[in-house]
Amino acid sequence: MTEKLQLYTSPSAFPNPQRLRLFIHEKGIADQFNEIIYDMAPGGEQRKWPHLKMNPWGETPTLVLADGAYLSETAGVVRYLDQQYPGRKIMGESALEQGQDTMWENRIWTHILYRIVTMFHVMHQGLGPKIELTSNPQWGEHCRKEALSHAALVDRHLSDGREWMLGGAAPTFADITLCTAIAFSKFPANATPLDERFEYLDKLWRRWQTRASFKAAYADGGSGLAELDYLKK
Repeated sequence: MTEKLQLYTSPSAFPNPQRLRLFIHEKGIADQFNEIIYDMAPGGEQRKWPHLKMNPWGETPTLVLADGAYLSETAGVVRYLDQQYPGRKIMGESALEQGQDTMWENRIWTHILYRIVTMFHVMHQGLGPKIELTSNPQWGEHCRKEALSHAALVDRHLSDGREWMLGGAAPTFADITLCTAIAFSKFPANATPLDERFEYLDKLWRRWQTRASFKAAYADGGSGLAELDYLKK
């Protein structure tokens, strides 16, 4: 029996490890890992030396490979696992699909999710002084406006009736990142619920909630969203 790989993550409220968690459930490989969920706040376990020895950036997710090497950064881990394990290729089957998925995922991550993440960190001190080193509410409001303007472009892309970003029958990694962006926008401290502002993002959010992968990925009860409390196991 092959020993399970160690996977260090954070509660489902944290969008980067949640992107990976949603991916492994959508891929059907979640049972291949021994997942260790860090106490992010106030414990700050991801910034303590045992984890920093694996990942000097002090972030999650971090995957420990069979040979003892480490792999981090969500997109990098997802790309490795998507190729390493059998099943549907979440990042796209053909070269064109892979290119399109990377294009849309990068747009969503850079211009929507990362803007909301930055807004959270510079406007709130909820994770404590180990992580929240900068307070800049004005920059946070600028990031909020940027996220909303780019969310409008994605909403328009979805308005042609497609269910998922690439127009296929199942979500790709771009849809996973968009799902976590919507979830984090709804986090109480962020108060920028994209599903309430955009019709087609709302439809995608509701569509995600019907999938078994979504229900499993948010079953930890750590999303910070009251509407998902029913998924806690």
